[in-house]
This record gives sequence, structure tokens and C-alpha cells, in this order.
Amino acid sequence: MTVPTYDVILVGGGIPGLTLACGLRASGLRIAVVEAQSEAQVGDRPVAYALSPLSAKIFQAVGVWQMIAPAITHFPKVVLSDADYPHRVVFTPADLGEPAVYYCAEHRVLQRALQNQVAVDPDITSYYETRVQEVVYDDPLAEVVVETGQGRHHLAAPLVVAADGMRSQLRQWAGIKTDGWDYWQSCITALVSPVQSHQDIAYERFWPSGPFAILPLPHNRCQVVWVAPHAEAKAITALPPDQFMAAMEERYGAHAGSLTLLSPPRVFPARLMHSRRYCQPRLALLGDAAHHGHPVGGQGLNLGIRDAATLAQVLVTAQQQHQDLGDLKVLRRYGRRRRLENGGVLLFTDVLNRTFSNRWWPIVVFRRRVLRVMIGWSPLRRWMLRLMTGLWGTPLPPTAEGVVAAPGGRPHTQRLRNG
Repeated sequence: MTVPTYDVILVGGGIPGLTLACGLRASGLRIAVVEAQSEAQVGDRPVAYALSPLSAKIFQAVGVWQMIAPAITHFPKVVLSDADYPHRVVFTPADLGEPAVYYCAEHRVLQRALQNQVAVDPDITSYYETRVQEVVYDDPLAEVVVETGQGRHHLAAPLVVAADGMRSQLRQWAGIKTDGWDYWQSCITALVSPVQSHQDIAYERFWPSGPFAILPLPHNRCQVVWVAPHAEAKAITALPPDQFMAAMEERYGAHAGSLTLLSPPRVFPARLMHSRRYCQPRLALLGDAAHHGHPVGGQGLNLGIRDAATLAQVLVTAQQQHQDLGDLKVLRRYGRRRRLENGGVLLFTDVLNRTFSNRWWPIVVFRRRVLRVMIGWSPLRRWMLRLMTGLWGTPLPPTAEGVVAAPGGRPHTQRLRNG
């Protein structure tokens, strides 16, 4: 039996993994994307994400921005407030020098655009409904044993990338330890439609129980992200629909009028997790497999997209210099850059959540004074926004500095067959 050999085997066909695959297009590298779900299932998630301007630049670089731009929202304002405190911080594009403060896109829109880009590249092969059973790391190739409806098969490559989520099986098999903790809060998400126009304005209001975010979407819809203590979140989602919407409208505010629920609420616990290392010989961790943070500030997916851009640049450079893609010296260039930045952002979101999910009056006085300073002193407001969007202090990942050529080609999505 012939073992198919690639340059990179990417385990996980979600948004960060496919962003990496698209970032490697036109490089000449042969990529295998292995996804346990079907192509339709992996795109079927009723959730939307806040995308930073840097994520937008990366999507421009990998050739999918034109596909998604008509179906996403461009925020002219992001309004930050502390419960019923009347003074609000308003971020605008002028604070960044960008076309929008943030963007909002549904999962299905991003996933479909990336899948379409991957499907037309002859150097990328996608294996859906394919589960990884074992990985053997050897020199010069790692061998990945997978299971499909047709039986067990083998793939080989000098590098395996784990983009298989927060509970990454590949990370656990590799013995890579993580640090972190469970928060006392859960996150409720739902799609709603307000009577009044949302005017593309996003809100993040901090309450002592947890932040409440409103992310506007096209067609006057909004993604709501409601964080509350576990018991409270469980009780809220157990309410009859009319009572649930009454509680939602009370927290949402009167500016939108009544709300219509468009999707059943989903609830999941908030957790912080950070891997102690992002790589070892022939293995690199990407996205949630490497890190996972509190939902406050909408940082999670944006960090994974920046991981993908950085790893793509590192791998393309290594290939041009005829280096082994799975060599630890190569992979450490990625690990050092991303682990430091991601750790800083995870710490920032943790401090932000703990500072605002707090009734202790000295903390309340302090944070409200900081808000007043941010309102009146634009340098602090701009620095805070650049920190949240990934545009602070660090250079743009080289992958996002120039648009990657978009080669044509035949669709190349398949199931494994006996070789």
C-alpha cells in the first residue's frame, strides 16, 4: 500500500486551520487537511465572531476577503460602558486609522469562503469524515494513522499541525501540558433581531455578573454574548421563551425596542487555557489547541487567525531556505512569537473580566476613573484599542503584508481510499 506523503498534515478543518492552508497557497507545499466532521457539519455553527482589522488584513492576504466582505458588518462605533454608569467610551475608526473599528461575521460565512479557496487548489487535499487514530513522530517524517468509512489508512509528512480545538487529542497524545483555570461564569450566545435598526454599532457593557456584548450582523440581526455565573446562566437558559426574551431585553437596553429570538440560546463554561509550549519536533499547535481565553473582548478567533498567518510565514520562509519544516529550530520561530503575544492577551482578558465583574467599591471607583480618562484622553483610548485588535507594538505578520497569489485549479476535496 502506498502511503500518501505531504509537506504538512493539518488536523482540524475549522477557521484557523483553513486560514493556514490558504496562507500556504501558491507556496508549492502539499497540504492535507484532515477533519473529523463532514464538510457541511464543520460549517454549521449558529455563532458569529468579532473580527479585528488585523484579521481582516490577513483574510485579504489569503484571498477570501472579497468573498466575505458583502456578508459581514463593518462597525463604525464600538461602545464600552460599565453597567448603568452614564459615561461611555466610544471607539471609532479614527482611533485606529482603519476603515472600521471591528467587523462581525457568521461562522458559516467564514467557513464557506475558506473551504471554497481550499477546494480549488491542486496542492491541498481535504479529507472529511476522517478521524486521527494515532500519530507516530519519526525522522524525517511523522506518520498519521486515520480512520474513515473505508477503513484505516496512513498519511505521512515532515510536519503535523494540530488545529483540533481546545481539547486537542494531538496535544494530549504529545504530552504537552497546559496551564489555566475554569471561571465561575458561563457564556450564553444567541442570535436576535431588534425592532429598531442596530446601525452597525457594537456594544460591550460590563455588569458585576459578567460582560454583555451586542455584535451587529447584516439584515438587522445581532449576536448576543451574555456572560453570567454558572447557576444564573443555567437558570436563564431554562426560562420559557417569553421570560428568556424579557430577561434579554432588560439586559440589552431600551435603545433597540423589543427583540425577536432567531436561534436557540447556547451556553458553555468560560475557561482559560494556555499550552506550555506550542511546538515540538514535527508538531505545531494552532488556535484553540494552543490557547483558549475568556470571551470578553472577542479575542479567541482573532488569536487563532494570527497564529495561522505567523505559522504560514515561518513555513514559507523555511521552504525557501530548504529547511526541514518539522525541525524544532524552525517551529520555535513560530512558538516564540505567538506564545508571548497570546499570553499577554489572555492575561489582559483575565484582568479585564475580573476588574469589571466585581462589586468591591475601590475597584468600581478605579475602573470608572479609567473610563473617564479614556473618554477624555485619546492616546490611552487608542492604545487600548490597538491592544485589543492586535495592532499594538508588534509588526504585522509578514503573511498579511502582501496578497497571496490565488492559483486556479480543479476542486480537490476527497475521502480517503485504499492506496
